[in-house]
Amino acid sequence: MHELILGGARSGKSAYAEAQAAESGLAVTMVVTAQAGDGEMAARIERHRATRPAHWPVVEAPLHLAAALREAAAEDCFIVVDCLTLWLSNLLMDMDDAPGAPLPGLFVRERAALVDTLPMLPGRIALVSNEVGSGVVPMGRLSRVFVDEAGRLHQALARLCARVTLVTAGLPLALKRP
Repeated sequence: MHELILGGARSGKSAYAEAQAAESGLAVTMVVTAQAGDGEMAARIERHRATRPAHWPVVEAPLHLAAALREAAAEDCFIVVDCLTLWLSNLLMDMDDAPGAPLPGLFVRERAALVDTLPMLPGRIALVSNEVGSGVVPMGRLSRVFVDEAGRLHQALARLCARVTLVTAGLPLALKRP
């Protein structure tokens, strides 16, 4: 069973996903998408790392998420993907800012690969992502495309996942249950 876990910044969504994994009784693998591009991001990554059990293997997948999931997924495994919005940022970072420019080919291919691959994967997968569509329309093409594509990805994954949970203030709200 796969679950999409959405929430805002510091909502508790990662902690919720990790608790689900720990309580599952399955072997847990973390698939992380962040890249430490600066000292502040490196510190964030380290804080996340420090809260997880040391025996959980970590797979870094800043770009090729579907391939990493195919390799890690197993019937007796719980995978936590943290997080989809950082993955989207990585894929969109080299986008042409010109009005009407197409989306980067890597983004198009990797998004399609994730949506096509997810339903075939065994075991449990928790996909953590930031809900970014509740605010104002952002300034700048890259920001607007990011918000639009995050929303489209969340809708596609919500259709595929048996469970969808929104976490706010550390409290999970079931949006979809089997």
